[in-house]
Amino acid sequence: MVVGQRHTGTLAVQQMRPGDHAFLCYGQARGTDPREGGASPGAGTDGWDVLSAFIWSGLARGEKVLVLPPPGLTEPMVWARLQQAPGLLLATGRTSGQLRLTSMRELLGHGGRFTAERQWQRIREQAGAARREGYAGLRAYVDMGWAADLDTGVEELRDRERRADHLFTDRFYSEICAYHRRDFPTGVLDTLCEAHPRNLLSGLGQLHALHDPGALRLIGEADIATRGCFRRALRTGLSGAAPGTRLTVDLTGLTFLGGECAADLVEALDPGAGQGDVRVRCTARDAALLFRLGADRSAVDTLPADARTATAPARWPPGGGRRENGFHAGPPVGYRPRDVRQR
Repeated sequence: MVVGQRHTGTLAVQQMRPGDHAFLCYGQARGTDPREGGASPGAGTDGWDVLSAFIWSGLARGEKVLVLPPPGLTEPMVWARLQQAPGLLLATGRTSGQLRLTSMRELLGHGGRFTAERQWQRIREQAGAARREGYAGLRAYVDMGWAADLDTGVEELRDRERRADHLFTDRFYSEICAYHRRDFPTGVLDTLCEAHPRNLLSGLGQLHALHDPGALRLIGEADIATRGCFRRALRTGLSGAAPGTRLTVDLTGLTFLGGECAADLVEALDPGAGQGDVRVRCTARDAALLFRLGADRSAVDTLPADARTATAPARWPPGGGRRENGFHAGPPVGYRPRDVRQR
């Protein structure tokens, strides 16, 4: 079972923006093997790629970044893992104090018991300090392993998540609440996911499809690695559309559209292919690729650039390349150009 499978606020971490309160489910449950057929997609992810992208985007936006890692990890262990990300932004953020590691114990004050009100007050204090220091915002990555460490029950967590909206109303503060599958039953994770306005894909390089009558929404990265998922989603959407009705394919949730997947979509848009009435909603960036591959301009609705991706790299980390141990190998040479190949 996939946690948050139908969550309408699902997005990739690169599309988070200030004021978002997001749920992240990562890792594998106890006693499961992600290589087995019954494992949930993303069950083998360890969350480090999402964390690194979240940090990078915050630093690039000029925000203060707080990281509350799993309680069992020491600071040297966390820094060693984060330093695998390419580029100097994380290193300079650490040196300048823009990026800081902390813990829930430290945030609450040593010896203090968790209450939602106490935590909220401390977050407001941190946000106020970030404002005074001239930062554009404050963002926090909170690994929820702290709950067991502080003997905090599920009901207390659920209550906190459901009543936390006031922290985000001025869009200065954003937060990821990261839940490891081994620490919480699936049913509890589903409930906690529903308490968040946003639900993150569990790792980078994934593609998620949301199907509704007459609509297909695609989220994440549509490239060679996810092309099979992309094509299946198109087939499902087309086969599920009632005769004489239109299928709208929404690409605004994509952080990357590769040439191969774009070509598959252009083929579906061709009236001569007998696929029915298909329209596409996408950004100008992706529309340019579709038009270059021969898409009918009348079948594509181009939307303005979304603020979600205004300062985020098209793919994380910038520079592209193959992934190794959750990160892309190769030097950070800037944004990855669109992957356009001749069919």
